[in-house]
Parts: sequence; C-alpha cells; structure tokens
Amino acid sequence: MIDGALSRRQVLGAALATVAVAGASSCAGEEQSSGDGGSGRPSASREQTLSISIQATPNSFDPAELISSQSSFAWSALFDTLILKDNKGKLQPNAAESWNYSDSGRTLTLKLRKGMSFSSGAPVNAVAVKTTLERSKNTPGSASQVLGALESVDAPDDRTVVLRLSHPDGALLDSLAVSGAGVIGDPATLNDKRTALNPVGSGPYVLNTGQTVNGSTYVLDRREDYWNVQAYPFKTVKISVIRDRTAALNALQAGEVNAGTVEVTNVDRLRAAGFDAAVVEANSLASLVLADRAGESLKPLGDPRVRQAINMAFDREKIVEQLLRGSGKPTEQVFNPKDPAYDPALNTTYAYDPQRAKRLLAEAGYPNGFSVTMPEFFLAKSFAPTITQSLAAIGIAVTWEPVPPQQTDAAISSKKYPAFFTIAGLGTTAQDASTYFSKDGAYNPFHTEDPDLTPQMEQAAQTIDPRQAADAYRHVNATAVREAWNAPLFYVAVHWVTKKGITYLGDGSLTFNTVRAFGLSG
Repeated sequence: MIDGALSRRQVLGAALATVAVAGASSCAGEEQSSGDGGSGRPSASREQTLSISIQATPNSFDPAELISSQSSFAWSALFDTLILKDNKGKLQPNAAESWNYSDSGRTLTLKLRKGMSFSSGAPVNAVAVKTTLERSKNTPGSASQVLGALESVDAPDDRTVVLRLSHPDGALLDSLAVSGAGVIGDPATLNDKRTALNPVGSGPYVLNTGQTVNGSTYVLDRREDYWNVQAYPFKTVKISVIRDRTAALNALQAGEVNAGTVEVTNVDRLRAAGFDAAVVEANSLASLVLADRAGESLKPLGDPRVRQAINMAFDREKIVEQLLRGSGKPTEQVFNPKDPAYDPALNTTYAYDPQRAKRLLAEAGYPNGFSVTMPEFFLAKSFAPTITQSLAAIGIAVTWEPVPPQQTDAAISSKKYPAFFTIAGLGTTAQDASTYFSKDGAYNPFHTEDPDLTPQMEQAAQTIDPRQAADAYRHVNATAVREAWNAPLFYVAVHWVTKKGITYLGDGSLTFNTVRAFGLSG
C-alpha cells in the first residue's frame, strides 16, 4: 500500500500553487507522431522548444529521492519509468514491454524491451532495474515507502525482472508508472555525487549542464538515440522556477515561457491575445479533514452524526461560485471525478441544511454545539473566514492557530488538532484512499480504524485486477461518505495556457507532471 504520509507531503508541496485558485499539475499525454514525414529526419516542427514555468525547485534527481510533484516535469524526462500512464490514465508498456502477476499476486514479472540505453551509451538491462529497485527500497525516502511490499528482485536474464512481494500490492503498477520507484538508474553512476544534480538516465532527455542553473532553470535536450523519440516532439524543454504567480503570468505574456498555469480571471484575456487554454476541472481537493474520528481529543467528532452535521454546514456551490470564481467543482468525496472509485450519486448525500445539522448535533448530545481549535495552514488563510462562519451557523466555534508551512506535516501528525483544512493534489485511487482512510494514512493521524471501512481498505489495497479493485474502492468511497470520515468541500480547477502551436493534452484523468502532457498543434 502506498504510504499516506509520503504521498501527502508530495501533494501538499504541489498544492501551494493552488492557493490563488490555480495549480501546476498536468497529466501524462498520448504519444505524438514524429512529424518527420517518414523520412527519419526531424522536421522543423520537431525543432521547437517547450518552455514551462513551475513554482517549486526540484529537490533531487537521485532515483531514491524523487517525488511526484512539479519536479517530475524534469525527472520523468530524464528517466524512463518501467510502466507508463497515458493521457487517459491507462497503464501502458514503457521500459517494460509486458508484465504479469502470479496467481497469488505476490510475484510480478516484467519483460524489458530491446534496444534501450542510458544517456552514457550503456545498455539498460535487468541488472540495472534490479540495482535501482534494491537501492531505492533500502534508501530512506519516497521510493522506499511505495515499495513497502517488495521483498526481493531477481534478474534471471538481461530482459527479465522478477519482483517478489510479501503480500499483493494493488498500487504497485501505478507506483512503477508515476513515482520514482519505477525509474531506472545507471548502476555505474547511481552512487556518484553527480546523480542528485545531473544523473545518467534512460529517458528521452538529458540535462544541458551549460544552460542549467540549479534552483532556477533546467534545460533538457532530446536524445535522438532514444528508443521512443517519436513520442517527444520538442527538441528542447526549458523549465523555469518562477515562484511568484504574477511574474509567471508576465513571463508567459512576454514569451519567456510558452506554457503555464494562470488564474481563471486571466484566461479570457490571454485567449483574446492569441493563446490557447485548457482547463482541468479537478486538479486539487479542498477538504475539512475530521481527523479525530474516534473522539480521543474532541469527543463530539467520535459521533458520526456530528461529522454528518458538519458536512451539512457548507454551501459548497456558493463557495465555488464566490471564492473560486467558478473555477472548481463541489464535492462530497475525496476521489478524482475521473477516477473509477468516484460515484456522482454520493454528491447528494449532504445537502446544505444548517437546520438539519443543528438537529443532528442535538440528537448527538450537543444542542449548544462545541468548540474546536484548528491549524491555520498557509492554504487555509483564504478560506478560514468562510469555514468559521459556516460552522458557527450550526453552533461550532472555531479557533485558528497559525502554523508555518515548514511545520505543516508535524502539526498534522501531532494529534494536537482534531480537524484541519487543507488543499491537496489528487493522486491515483490507491494513493488517495491510503492517505485519507488507511490506518497509517497521513490524513488519519489518530490511526482510527472502522469495522467496515478498514477491512474494505485492506481488501482493495491487495486487489490486483483493475476492475475488481475499482469495485472495492467504490465500496470504500461509499462507506467513507456515509460515515462522514471527512468533509470534502470542492475541487480546484487548473487552467493551462499555451502559445499557438503548442497544445495541452491532459483532461484530468491523471495528475502527474510530465512533458508528455504537451504536443504540437497545427
């Protein structure tokens, strides 16, 4: 199972970009045609540069330390992943041309494709995969946590890799596609100092060290010897770290970047200026996490009627209209609307009804309401007044305690706060389910277990068949909504704007940052 704490640390960093009702996530794109007319030579269109802005500096290019945040725009271009998720969120062959599970689900065998090489010219083989996986498993970091079920790796021949697991892990294939756990490093250089800043990878691009300024600008040059070079239409990718959103907008308008995210209020003006725009309706989730579900520190939250009343206190439609300027979508569930676990019918469970909420509180023994102290994270500042007012209307008084961004994780895990508001990027089904509902999930800091939800989670996490897993997670979703484990409020949309000739391919099915999200248009 994917570790909830890890995945949430990653998306919290990415979600900082959403506070102004805009984010910087993208989806994996479909393969692009080579544009060379079959001649084998790049056409003029394939000489173009994709220049994008991000708000967070890549932490490292070491495979054991890669995180699925904005930095994956760069590392997913420097490294191949064993498996790929395409623009529709479907698993596709990549470095591994095929894979299969044993009947028990505890052995995964991958067959590597022929002809792959590292940027150094060394061959990509099963030993390289084995070495990278073992190193990532044994190095504390993001990759080690998603490889929790991995017991051993065998390389019986150059093209065969066998992963043996302690238990079935339904999230493993996703992890090998959209996390650092799935990349392949060069065994000869993995432990060199250069790996963190300029790795030897197997991906379609290499870092141009002469033009790259670490922490500011990353320039990637396409490898023309890459096995799937036709899927990457841009000869050069330039990634600029621009933390200020106004500066990022100015860079887009000045032509310094040709793809970026903007606030909804700027979209029409940019369209009129000749830019193309695309919207991902659900990029991040805003939720009031009712963390103390057993009532350890705040007894009322242990009663599902109280949690249900809290859900009825919010006019989600009005919040989206007024605070997001319509750039989002109300929700009562934590899964991506494109996710197979998502059920539209669940969004009618808790209609806005303060009077009914008051009655539920009275039935639970709190006719005069109660008080709660919550952390005011950076992302909560813009929404705290609305949350305070909504809860006050049903008798719940909120006190906010400011928490610096660097203390966010510590505050959540401290058990000091029985509830908190956050905006977090959407992940895969298993990631989001684990984060919110598993015993050790980041958004279950009190480690609450439920007689219905916990066994459903365990079953879903170990289900290998995608259709069966989708059914299992739908049951998880229904139980979590019925028991009001949280009060999800709304999705935050993201608006991608691109220069004419460049198109954004994502539709929100997969929120993973990759240059494959961009292609060439006529």
